[in-house]
Amino acid sequence: MKKHYLFAPGPTPVPPNVLQEMSRSMIHHRTPEFEEILEQVINDLKYVFQTQNDVIVLASTGTGGMEAAVSNFLSTGDKVIVVRSGKFGERWTELCECYGVHPENIDVEWGKAVDPEIIAKMLKNDNAFRAVYLQACETSTGVTHDIEKIAGIVRNYPDTIIVVDAITALGVYDIPTDKWGIDVVVTGSQKALMLPPGLAVVSVSPKAWGFYERSNLPKYYFDLRKESNSLKKKQSAYTPAVSLIFGLKEALSMIREEGLENVFKRHDRLAKATRAAMGAIGLELFAGDNPSNSVTAVKVPEGVDGSLITKILSKDYGITIAGGQSQAKGKIFRVSHMGYVESFDMLLVISAIEVVLKRLGYDVPLGKGVEAAQKVLIG
Repeated sequence: MKKHYLFAPGPTPVPPNVLQEMSRSMIHHRTPEFEEILEQVINDLKYVFQTQNDVIVLASTGTGGMEAAVSNFLSTGDKVIVVRSGKFGERWTELCECYGVHPENIDVEWGKAVDPEIIAKMLKNDNAFRAVYLQACETSTGVTHDIEKIAGIVRNYPDTIIVVDAITALGVYDIPTDKWGIDVVVTGSQKALMLPPGLAVVSVSPKAWGFYERSNLPKYYFDLRKESNSLKKKQSAYTPAVSLIFGLKEALSMIREEGLENVFKRHDRLAKATRAAMGAIGLELFAGDNPSNSVTAVKVPEGVDGSLITKILSKDYGITIAGGQSQAKGKIFRVSHMGYVESFDMLLVISAIEVVLKRLGYDVPLGKGVEAAQKVLIG
């Protein structure tokens, strides 16, 4: 008999009560019953986004939300700034190019955060940039960017919006949308919202809606204004993912019950424990000075086959973590602490990583990482 444990940075574990809600009998989405559920979901999402702006739910993965964040606010030939510090920063460039938008890329070394002053200088030297696209957490590297500072820079430019992929950040650490003046924030259901994949959520500021009015890019299913108008009637423009909405209502209720501040503290504690454990067994963080509380990216030690770490964990111990992507493949492994995760979950995966590294010939004193994590968790 083998249990299965999920520590990949998406999908993340789904709480049993959320799964139970998703197994409810199907109801029609054009009924007062569903309207009441949808209204509650939107109100609770605004709590998590920390916004009074419009919040729109789409039946898609997070990438659908990212695409909507391009097609709804830009026009053919527009120039934008894109921060590329990993696989998902590259996705912003690819999406822009699909729509005839011209990205000027800031290529950041993987494992590093962007210097906000580079963005400030670009905006100062060229007033033609219509948007700045970047990640809050670059999931492929475990790096966080200084969104507060960058948003403060962009606020000085009325013809430029800031668009943030917070798919692995929202609900993990503090990203106050309204306080920081973030125009568009995108997240997905399969991360800290503790659901299966299938929902994207996008918040839109009044400033961004002004960009919508002059956008000439094609949009049909991902037309955010159409969805926003439907939500004012407690409806969705098209058939929603009803079962996922059931689950989302329950997951958001759990977040409200815990309280956002406590949610942030829990993720911070789990991330610090994981980082302490990796340091105690002699491993180096890939993210350096800007590690995320969403996912810890760790450099594979010299002489160890990085691909075998994830394979053995999965095959022999039923534990799923993630390896590196693209240029980081085989060089790092990534451990998530997002969503439905608590202290003993992290002790389990840390212990298993020690065992697998030992099996692969790395000289690790068993229990040293677990001990370091325990000291953080009980502190």
